Amino acid sequence: MAANATNDTWRPLDEAAANARRLTLAEHFATDPERAATFTFRTGSLLVDLSKCWLDRPALDALLAFARSRGVGPARDALLRGDPVNVTERRAALHTLLRTPAGALGPDHPFAHLAPLAGEVTAERERFLSFAERVRDGSIAAADGARFTDVVNLGIGGSDLGPRMATRALAPYCDGPRCHFVANVDGAATADTFASLDPARTLVVISSKSFSTIETMTNAATARAWLSGALGEAAAAHHLLAVTTATTRAAGFSIPGERTFGFWDWTGGRYSVWSSIGLALAIAIGRREFEAFLAGGHAMDEHFRTAPDETNIPMLLGLLDVWNRSVHRLPSLLVAPYDERLELLPAYLQQLVMESNGKSVGCDGRPVGRPTAAVVWGSAGTNGQHAYFQLLHQGTEVVPAEFLIAAEGHEPHLAHHHAILVANCLAQSEALLTGRGEGESHRALVAAGHTQEEAARLAPHATFPGDRPSATIAYRRLTPHVLGELLALYEHRVFVAATLWGINPFDQYGVELGKQIALGITGDAGMDRNASTRSLLAFLSLSREGHSNAP
Repeated sequence: MAANATNDTWRPLDEAAANARRLTLAEHFATDPERAATFTFRTGSLLVDLSKCWLDRPALDALLAFARSRGVGPARDALLRGDPVNVTERRAALHTLLRTPAGALGPDHPFAHLAPLAGEVTAERERFLSFAERVRDGSIAAADGARFTDVVNLGIGGSDLGPRMATRALAPYCDGPRCHFVANVDGAATADTFASLDPARTLVVISSKSFSTIETMTNAATARAWLSGALGEAAAAHHLLAVTTATTRAAGFSIPGERTFGFWDWTGGRYSVWSSIGLALAIAIGRREFEAFLAGGHAMDEHFRTAPDETNIPMLLGLLDVWNRSVHRLPSLLVAPYDERLELLPAYLQQLVMESNGKSVGCDGRPVGRPTAAVVWGSAGTNGQHAYFQLLHQGTEVVPAEFLIAAEGHEPHLAHHHAILVANCLAQSEALLTGRGEGESHRALVAAGHTQEEAARLAPHATFPGDRPSATIAYRRLTPHVLGELLALYEHRVFVAATLWGINPFDQYGVELGKQIALGITGDAGMDRNASTRSLLAFLSLSREGHSNAP
């Protein structure tokens, strides 16, 4: 990773941004009839339209020059080659290997040295996919010999968000046992999930890289007690699986080796859905579709590895992220999938983006000079239009928006629904672009039946400033292959942005301090704490005991 960029390094981008903003987006379109074509890019199943972003050709050229100066190409090669790009933990980040097809790294491949490790990955992939198929066909059954009807994945963070999101996204392909996910240590999550399940028909997957995460292991102990209480201890063992790098800890939980599936310490949690962490997903959709999901991710890896910078979509989107956040100082990014089954994508990206790039110290240990990761948020369209889109169109902060839309849904008998969905998605991006002036608003109000006087009073409230940037990612249909392409695209753009900022996207020390303090509060509430913490503990303790005079 490169050292922190200096002010001199950023200056050409600041100048390019000022020049590009001399025209509004609408004026850029009016003066350049080729703009949409110039800023639209394709790879595989995806079309990415950046024409409504605060870019012009000189700005894009400046960004590409910035990428070259920051060594993004060599950093990408180091990532894919298996170099220790995770500099703080001194290890590789080889999640791309998890989706590399068997036998792909032949002697002529530039990364042929990874072939032995790729063989290990293929072998473990075969283990968990074969297991998933046997659960699906009933040859791996419950203690009483009947089929499992439900699978519960216990995990948190990357051990939950990826498989949970992907299972929801690929609902039309889920023809195996029903999958449920429990992450929160809040007992309500466990109670609500297990309340509707039959323990005799439920398989529990404990997904934890370390097999020591307090939330997951607390939920695992509760699940085991639920199974044992209903089925007996011996039978309960038939209903438990482990996915972890800590196989000895799984054995200590009395889960045998043949029911324990591993992955590698170079697999970050938020990059792990491609591994055995995706076991619940594999059980839901089956081997063929899971392999299509992996193939989509691998196709994006190859695009990232081989495409020229100027048409390399992860490169361009990583540059756009830095452009919006560090040059234009826009603090957040809305992700609005106009695809109901991608409703959990914003939550998944919150971890991928903010845990990876929410850093204020560079790889060299010094503070970074510019803002890093944006706050990522959003929900499925069109729901957001009736909630927070008011702020997007007329709020005081400019929020870049990222729309995702399929050309068609999986429900041909409801094609008229999808046509309305598409119209809304495109209308929102156009409205953000063009806005509506006060004069136009006045005329629209009069045309709607208002008097001239009433229209004059209301026109300022119905005026939209426009010139608000958005990007759109389009695809034919949300298939396993397309989902794989999308997730790998987001992973690689995060890496590109991290390289530009000179930070390490593969550690997460920021999540540790609160967890360490929580252990002390849980274990000994009487320890010396901040006065506010002591007061809150006293209130909660007295309230639990039913004291009406709780402070």
